[in-house]
Amino acid sequence: MSTHPVVAEVTARITARSAPGRTEYLARIRAAAGRGPARGRLGCANLAHGFAAAEGAEKESLRRGGKPNLAIVTSYNDLLSAHQPYGDYPPLLKDAVIRAGGIAQVAGGVPAMCDGITQGRDGMQLSLFSRDVIAMSTAIALSHDMFDGALMLGVCDKIVPGLLIGALAFGHLPTVFVPAGPMASGLPNGEKSRVRQLHAEGKVGRDELLAAEAASYHSRGTCTFYGTANSNQLLMEVLGLHLPGSSFVNPGTPLREELTRAAAARAVAITEQGGEPTPIGELVDEKAIVNACVALLASGGSTNHTLHLVAIARAAGITLTWGDLADLSAVVPLLARIYPNGSADVNHFHAAGGVGFLIRTLLESGLLHDDVRTVMGNGLSRYPAEPRLRDGVLTWEAGPRDSLDRAVLRPATDPFAADGGVKVLHGPLGTGVVKVSAVEPEHRVVIAPALVFDDQADFLTAFQDGRLDGRDLVAVIRFQGPAANGMPELHKLTPALGVLQDRGQRVAIVTDGRMSGASGKVAAAIHVTPEAALGGPLARVRDGDVITVDAERGVLAVADAEALRDRQPADSAVSSSWAGTGRELFGAFRAAVGPADAGASVFPSYDAAAARVPEVGHVR
Repeated sequence: MSTHPVVAEVTARITARSAPGRTEYLARIRAAAGRGPARGRLGCANLAHGFAAAEGAEKESLRRGGKPNLAIVTSYNDLLSAHQPYGDYPPLLKDAVIRAGGIAQVAGGVPAMCDGITQGRDGMQLSLFSRDVIAMSTAIALSHDMFDGALMLGVCDKIVPGLLIGALAFGHLPTVFVPAGPMASGLPNGEKSRVRQLHAEGKVGRDELLAAEAASYHSRGTCTFYGTANSNQLLMEVLGLHLPGSSFVNPGTPLREELTRAAAARAVAITEQGGEPTPIGELVDEKAIVNACVALLASGGSTNHTLHLVAIARAAGITLTWGDLADLSAVVPLLARIYPNGSADVNHFHAAGGVGFLIRTLLESGLLHDDVRTVMGNGLSRYPAEPRLRDGVLTWEAGPRDSLDRAVLRPATDPFAADGGVKVLHGPLGTGVVKVSAVEPEHRVVIAPALVFDDQADFLTAFQDGRLDGRDLVAVIRFQGPAANGMPELHKLTPALGVLQDRGQRVAIVTDGRMSGASGKVAAAIHVTPEAALGGPLARVRDGDVITVDAERGVLAVADAEALRDRQPADSAVSSSWAGTGRELFGAFRAAVGPADAGASVFPSYDAAAARVPEVGHVR
């Protein structure tokens, strides 16, 4: 199948736009690779420090330097269900690496925080910044110059993007990402959402709410809704950084263990010494980035990736814009219905055919590039295969050619919707994104008076006091951007907004903050840039301004744009109160962070001149 013309055009313009930065990036990583294994150039004292803790044959191998040494970078902690399984991984990976002819060392750990725990709390204001901290922590782990390749252990929201950005800084190293898998299905997500709304209305108490939440999040593994964590896993597989079919295999199963061992063996094989050198910086190229965008859109994935994919691309010297995503969204069909844009969870999606079927149908429709490198070799067409254990031996077999449940997963010839799950909005209020896949068509266009809040707690108080009842409204929650307070998720607003919408009110939200990857149902124009704290138009909005949120045409407008421009921007009290829960330690991040549409990153682009390119290919 030939490449879809829009996919080809978007790829071509990304490649042209990125040429200076990509050229610089590739030159740097190729120079690093050309000098050979870094530990071969270490002084004797340096090298002795690097193997002092090793024992026996491992110490001798590190001393002699003939075998490939892999860095294990882990996000393990036993607080978080998604990362708890990683506690058992290092010995397993080391054994598998040794059997494959290499050596492995745990090079370092990275922090892993849970947005589910910190929702609505001060700690959430550190969440987005944690991505760049994780990238820097990954770089510190790899900086010892002891390694020929790497294994990255991470699952959730900011952890995987951070690990990938850090790994791309060492793009000459072959790198495999090793997933841990989702927890088994618990309380259906729709029932959990129903109980949350009842609690928001005061119809059930905390005990009932906690019982529902505990039945949903009940064991080790990733949460089973299709938020940012599981979007991460799908995207790593489509990028060719996971083994085929490995993303959604549950923890604690024989198949999960064998896939983990196989990931270690592939990491050895793709080193220079292993004979199939596949540097991660060469693998993550313009075509791979476009593949990730297409997969995000086709699956209705997390809006957080409109930030993360841009930041990941820039770490590889590639300039991706929201305009590219918008143009792809216009031609990429929605093929999955996973909560919050459906009732199924990721276990149901996996059983219906999962990532392999999604890749197959997108390849057959010309919407994915097959001619890319992966950790399995050349060609994404390797990835529709399904892993199986046959008499205890891991094999890959042909996956289903049709979905096993068309209520959850469909082919590109029979989609749930003709366009993708994310829409980019433009207008006098700025540029933002909305996850349309989770919003019913009748709720995608809202024209209503603004009610302005500078803190999500003030909105919730207004809801509880009944001040939002019986009126159509666009809730403007401003001063929530990265430079203001770290761009926290505002998922706590979803139940209240859902209650108002269910009562027949026309409601929407406009914010320079984020919503959770699990948010949906209500039209939400998020990540609006320029942000209010930097003088963006939201700082000039007042109660009663009539705002249009049109997720069909991609419009974010105010009725009297001229009057808006003439007003003085409101002042925010956020900056003066930004302390406690460690927030004061991140002041330098707030001062350095870039805008949302450039990835909300504190790291400079490889091509600074290209960091703010004009959008092309659509009407503002």
